Amino acid sequence: MKIYVLGVLCLALLSVAVRAEDEAVDIEGKVEEDLGKSTIPSKTDDETVEREEESIKLDGLSVSEMKQLRESSEKHTYQAEVNRMMKLIINSLYRNKEIFLRELISNASDALDKIRFMSLTDPNVLSATSDLKVLIKPDEENKALHIIDTGIGMTREDLVKNLGTIAKSGTSEFLAKMEEGDDTTQSDLIGQFGVGFYSAFLVADTVVVTSKNNDDEQYVWESDASSFSVVKDPRGNTLGRGTQISLFMKDEALDFLKEHTIKDLVKKYSQFINFPIHLWTSKTEKVEEAVEEEKKEKSTDCDSALIPLLRS
Repeated sequence: MKIYVLGVLCLALLSVAVRAEDEAVDIEGKVEEDLGKSTIPSKTDDETVEREEESIKLDGLSVSEMKQLRESSEKHTYQAEVNRMMKLIINSLYRNKEIFLRELISNASDALDKIRFMSLTDPNVLSATSDLKVLIKPDEENKALHIIDTGIGMTREDLVKNLGTIAKSGTSEFLAKMEEGDDTTQSDLIGQFGVGFYSAFLVADTVVVTSKNNDDEQYVWESDASSFSVVKDPRGNTLGRGTQISLFMKDEALDFLKEHTIKDLVKKYSQFINFPIHLWTSKTEKVEEAVEEEKKEKSTDCDSALIPLLRS
């Protein structure tokens, strides 16, 4: 009897050991499969790029529409001088990132000056809008900062030429002075040589420029500082006339989306701009409502508002 019980017990233990071994094999198989996925660099890189692309949104376009937009765009590589210049700007001015806003507002002011000058001989150039201004619109939810002007705008050819190349004349002089100068001198040089636009990459991983010129349709230019693309805007003419620069900010530059930071920088650098500068803001307020002789708090979203930072 003892021998029989012992035999049954041994069989039971053997059965449990076999099941445990089977389960261990299954678990190991699952772990290996997961590790295999994570050790394929191309898959990981593709997933990272996809997440970054999904975070870049334009008003009126869904994620899938943005993907189609990229696939149909013209791809371009930067002129060698532009690549060298951007690296030099980013490496030299990383301690003085805030000058990007000064440069972009200055460019917007130049575009407004050009259309105003043209209107002196041809008033029809202002038919889309005669309201000449700069609008700054922070979007903390999407980590984006938009600088919009109602200036002359750029054609497709302008976007490729002006944002993908720099004039040969003076290039070597600019690069030499940048390498020799200190922080203050360097930040002044990029404005003097007309390359201030590229300071946007001090604070942004990706820059999207949407522009509408009276002589062309609306186009979208996009760059991650390594290459750029241009494509006709499927939304049509949403600007009327002018340019919108959308900066999709680096994590360390998110403070530039704060209202007080933008106000301080505009007052510090752009007080002599000849056109009004407005800041788009929105806020949530708590109000009290009387309900059956009792008061309760209720959160309401206030309408977005334009705050004039500077008046012309």
